[in-house]
Amino acid sequence: MTLSISEPVPIVSATASKRWVQLLLGFIAMMTISSPQYVWTLFVKSFQTTTGGSLPAIQLTISLVIVLQTFSSPLQGFLVDKFGPRFLIGVGAALSGAGWIAASKITTLEGLYLTYGLLCGVGTGIVYIGIVGLMVKWFPDRRGLATGVVAAGYGFGAILTTFPIDSMMKSAGYQHTLLVFGTIFAIVGVLAALGMRTPTETDTLPAPAVTASDHDVAPKDMLRTKVFWLMFVMMTMMSTGGLMIIVNFAPFSRDFGVADIMLYGWAALPLALTVDRITNGLTRPFFGWVSDHIGRENTMAVAFLLEAAAVSALVYYRSDALIFVALSAVVFFGWGEIFSLFPSTLTDTFGAKYATTNYGFLYMAQGIGSVLGGPAAAYMHDVTKSWLPVFGVIITLDILTAILALAALKPMRRAFLAKAG
Repeated sequence: MTLSISEPVPIVSATASKRWVQLLLGFIAMMTISSPQYVWTLFVKSFQTTTGGSLPAIQLTISLVIVLQTFSSPLQGFLVDKFGPRFLIGVGAALSGAGWIAASKITTLEGLYLTYGLLCGVGTGIVYIGIVGLMVKWFPDRRGLATGVVAAGYGFGAILTTFPIDSMMKSAGYQHTLLVFGTIFAIVGVLAALGMRTPTETDTLPAPAVTASDHDVAPKDMLRTKVFWLMFVMMTMMSTGGLMIIVNFAPFSRDFGVADIMLYGWAALPLALTVDRITNGLTRPFFGWVSDHIGRENTMAVAFLLEAAAVSALVYYRSDALIFVALSAVVFFGWGEIFSLFPSTLTDTFGAKYATTNYGFLYMAQGIGSVLGGPAAAYMHDVTKSWLPVFGVIITLDILTAILALAALKPMRRAFLAKAG
């Protein structure tokens, strides 16, 4: 029932070619759904002007996107497993693009919520969950790397689109920009989805390179296990701590007095945000690759302790703009890997057949982190009049999760796999 294989079984070139094509298509589709979340800030002022809504009312839109993307992921994963990735991921890409197209015509807050909020939230969720679930099936020997690559596409897509979108907004207006880019995202995403499929019995795939299960556990049975809930708690802890930093990065950098210091022709804040976006993308395939070689829990411990050390150093050197920027890059490098390590670990534990639906349940942890992270950090700051307690909580969460990875998750998974076998 369990496999612990150090040398992957060779696979025929045809199957090898197919799965790398699937990885490329997944990466492209992920890039098409990243802008609704990561480029949102560029449209806030324009939507305020058009709808007459307050800033909190407008910002509710992106909260709706994230909540729908994460909390509806079990249903989205179930639909992908039932109807296949080609159809559902195509629908998701079309919905995400349609959200932008429809939002270009709205004049009310309600319209904004129903277009950008609802359509983009549901659409991006289907694509994200569907592609991650597809990759863990195609790459049993490189689950960490494959999920890391497609998760990186979700971040890198916005790097390619931010400046073109900003430029078009200035020259042609935000409504035209939404219409053009929404159409492009929908077309490219649907075309990528048309080439996707799940592996069949005729596809000879290698055995897992780390200890994994060949027994498929259905979602209802997975939810009864302690090992799942331990992973859920750990991912929630890391997600909450990371989002405490991401959501409040600009406010605490200004309070530290480094936001507007010029470095190499850039203000420190936008320079840090640019570098951080890159490292947050690179960490996903990197630590995923590492976990394929030294094991999931060992990699979690290394990455989470790196995050704790980087945050500690960031606080210590918070008044030095250059070091602040450099350390912020390390902080983001120590956080984003949760999106490759946790889906890989989950599939190694509960099998590939229900991987998409199963990860849908685990991915809800990211939704909880998004709800808790920003408000909790802001509340602590308001009460204590300092960011230092917030960073203390983040460091504590990082260290505790690293300890849990080795002291609890590793032996618990080993026992679970042995018992199931």
